[in-house]
Amino acid sequence: MAVDALKLVVAINPHASFGSNADVGPSVVSTLRAAGHDVRMLQASSYQALRADVAAALQGPPAALIVVGGDGMVHLGVEFCSRQGVPLGVVPAGTGNDFARHLGIPLDSQDAQQALLEYLKGEPITVDHGVATRADGTETPFGCVLSAGFDAIVNERANRLTFPKGRHRYTVALLIELAKLKPLTYTLNIDGAIHTGQYLLVAIANSQSFGGGMKVTPQASVTDGKVDVFTLKPLSRLAFLRIYPRVFAGTHVTDGRVQITRAQSVRIESEGIVAYADGERVGALPLDITVKGSSLRVFAPALAPAAV
Repeated sequence: MAVDALKLVVAINPHASFGSNADVGPSVVSTLRAAGHDVRMLQASSYQALRADVAAALQGPPAALIVVGGDGMVHLGVEFCSRQGVPLGVVPAGTGNDFARHLGIPLDSQDAQQALLEYLKGEPITVDHGVATRADGTETPFGCVLSAGFDAIVNERANRLTFPKGRHRYTVALLIELAKLKPLTYTLNIDGAIHTGQYLLVAIANSQSFGGGMKVTPQASVTDGKVDVFTLKPLSRLAFLRIYPRVFAGTHVTDGRVQITRAQSVRIESEGIVAYADGERVGALPLDITVKGSSLRVFAPALAPAAV
C-alpha cells in the first residue's frame, strides 16, 4: 500500500546533456521535498563515484531510487534496482532518454517531475530488463538496447578521442568510422539456433529505440519476456546513409537486408568488438544476453499488454 511520504534517493548526473540540464536535479529534489518526501540527494564528479554513492545509499533501502539524466543514468538505476529490488523512478534530462520515451514518461523535465509525483502515489509497474553476461561471468543489467555493430564501434572510437569535447566528439567518431565502414563476421546463437554471417549493425533490444528516438526495433516490448535481435546485412556507404535516417521513423524494417527475431536468450560472438548497452560500455564479445521478465519495478504510466 502506497504511503504519503516516502524515503527517496535521487541520483543526479552532473553532466546531463553535457551540462545543459545541470539545474534539473536540484529542481527534482526541491519538488519532491515540497511534496513531503524524505529525499537524499546524490551528486558526484564522476560516474564511478556516483555508482559508489548509490550503492551505499541503497543499503537502507529507500522506497525508490530516482535517477535524473539520460539513458546512462537509467543504466545505473537498472543495475542497482534490479539487483536489490528497489523501485526505479526516472526524470529524463539527457540527450537520448529512450527508456523514458518507451515507458511514456514525459520528456520535458518539468512535466516529468509532476508526473513522478503522481506515479509515487500509486504502485510501480513491472517491466523486463536485459542482462549481458561476459566470459568471466560478470553480469551487466540493461534497460534499452545492447549494440554490438557499427554504432558500438563509433562509441568506442568516441571514448578514445580527446578532442573535440561534448557531443561533437561522437560526430567526429562517426565520420572516422564511416570512412572505414565494412561488414564484420558474427556468430549468433538465438534460442539455440546458430547463425553465422556478415552484418553492419547488430543489436539486442529490450525496448524500441536508442540514440534519442532511433526506432531500431519498433515492435519491441518491455513486457513480453523477450528481446528483439536486430541485424543489418552488408550494404554500400551510400545505401547505409540512405537507410540510417529511416531508423528514426522505424520504416527501415521494410528493407530486405534488415532482420528482427524475438528471443529469450542470445549469444553473440565477433572478433574485436566491444559492446555497449544504454550507451555505456559493457565489454568485449562474446556475450550471453538473457531477458528477466517483469523483474524491474518502475514508477511510470501503466503499459498496454504486449502483443502476442
